[in-house]
Amino acid sequence: MAPEDPRPVGSPGSPDPSHWVRWHAPYDDPASNLSLRLQTVQAMVRTVLDDALSPERDDPIRIVSLCAGQGRDVIDVVATHPRRALVSALLVELDPVLVAFARTRADAAGVGGQVRVVEGDASLTHWYQHQVPADLVLACGVFGNISAADITATVRALPGFLRPGAHVIWTRHRRPPDATPAVRSDFAAAGFDEVAFVAPEGTVMTVGHHRFTGAVTPFDPGRKLFDFVGDGFMPA
Repeated sequence: MAPEDPRPVGSPGSPDPSHWVRWHAPYDDPASNLSLRLQTVQAMVRTVLDDALSPERDDPIRIVSLCAGQGRDVIDVVATHPRRALVSALLVELDPVLVAFARTRADAAGVGGQVRVVEGDASLTHWYQHQVPADLVLACGVFGNISAADITATVRALPGFLRPGAHVIWTRHRRPPDATPAVRSDFAAAGFDEVAFVAPEGTVMTVGHHRFTGAVTPFDPGRKLFDFVGDGFMPA
């Protein structure tokens, strides 16, 4: 990139393919806000699996992760769960380096058979048509990088992804103007009950957890849910 180029590295049109890889670097710092967010999401995923994987259940627990990145939030939890053989997870991520990382991590953890990582545009619903209805959908790192209208549209589409009683875990920053109240309202309007909303003091991160109690809608495999307008370092 030329020094006079005003575009942030990794923004639309930027030539640097390592942008999203660098964005994930703070995961390796246990004191970082991103690590705190990861730990919070993992704890919620673990709670959902513990509740769903009752001793009498013998059908797969289905997980979907949109814009999955390195996949640590799903892979690390599934790998340590005593009933992991009953988990079927689909992780969709566009960046090929992050896809390779997630596949390697899943294989190394012994869950390559349960966790499938697809390289593709997570906004396109056709990727999910064989993984729905799901028990858990993760939209982590998504809502901070798309428009308010696309957040609302995505939340409204989620009832087509889920079975009754299923869960959604999402993240979003609280930089001014804080959009999290609107996101929470979107979930309520779409038929979700809030299970948890974690917003630690001294950070701008939030993690939301909602349970679907509304009416299931038909899944549309031909939709585009959102367009990224933020780039992680400069979120929407």
